[in-house]
Amino acid sequence: MTSPPQTDQELSIELRTVITRLIKKLRSESPTHQKLSLTERSVIKLLDKQKEMLPNEIAKMEKVTTQSMSQILNHLLALGYITRKPSETDKRKVMISLSEAGQAILHTVRNEVDEWLGKAIQESCSADDKAVLRQALGPLNKLLEVD
Repeated sequence: MTSPPQTDQELSIELRTVITRLIKKLRSESPTHQKLSLTERSVIKLLDKQKEMLPNEIAKMEKVTTQSMSQILNHLLALGYITRKPSETDKRKVMISLSEAGQAILHTVRNEVDEWLGKAIQESCSADDKAVLRQALGPLNKLLEVD
């Protein structure tokens, strides 16, 4: 076992490594999740939160070009995960939203990942480990608030 990180930089490196590996593990534990690219999954999650957006807004939030976003949206549309409709305020613009199938796929992925993670915690963590994980949620959430 390695010694605990001594500096903030060592902590940040170790934390990044563990989080990255955990994310990869979570993705691999969801067969449904593996069928979509990282950006496609992110767009589905974004539309679940925002409900309805313009393609250029999605591209900006995902930090990709509008051309790349167009390809991503066309693929999600072909899969039936999103819908397009003309904007009520400007008929030249198209609003993108999550379809029922898109909501269902998001629900399926979350269930697959939650089921695996719950089982992994139950099988590998002691009561003390679980308490540490609960305590870590506060500082981890604070990191998400930093710009």
